[in-house]
Amino acid sequence: MKTSHVLFLAASATALAIGVPSLLSSKAAAAPAGVVEAAKSEKAPDWKVSDLAGKPLSSADLKGKVVVVDFWATWCGPCVSEIPGYVQLQKKYDEKGLKIVGLSVDQAGPEVVKKFVQAKKINYAIAMADDDVIKAFGSFDAIPTTFVIDREGRIRFKKTGSLPEEEFEAVLKELL
Repeated sequence: MKTSHVLFLAASATALAIGVPSLLSSKAAAAPAGVVEAAKSEKAPDWKVSDLAGKPLSSADLKGKVVVVDFWATWCGPCVSEIPGYVQLQKKYDEKGLKIVGLSVDQAGPEVVKKFVQAKKINYAIAMADDDVIKAFGSFDAIPTTFVIDREGRIRFKKTGSLPEEEFEAVLKELL
């Protein structure tokens, strides 16, 4: 069995166990645009993935940065609509310590995601979300779901659905 299929099966089992039955399915509905949760102050989970080039990437690597962790998929319209804004925000605030990490839940695997990343000229870290990272971030049942983590490692903002770039930028500016 291919590794991507094994990851999909493992992630699907975890998703069912944590209440995310449709997260990894291409039939999952994206959340309505603009659904936003209030600021959080809970400690962000520790996580570790490999980016699309196979290089390790973890929460420990990003300590002291403002980190955006975005769970998304190539087939999700609201997810895709936010990407140009994320590209601009990464470019604009990289030197101020912003790091955006896109965690794809695409069941088609990393090759599909790699082609998508190249076509969209994504300039921030992209990795495949595995069952461990999904479980670490807790229960959510729609994408995009995005977490903003402050320099002290606390979740300060969580949104489900898309948000206009200007509004999201205002959230980031408060933390940068």
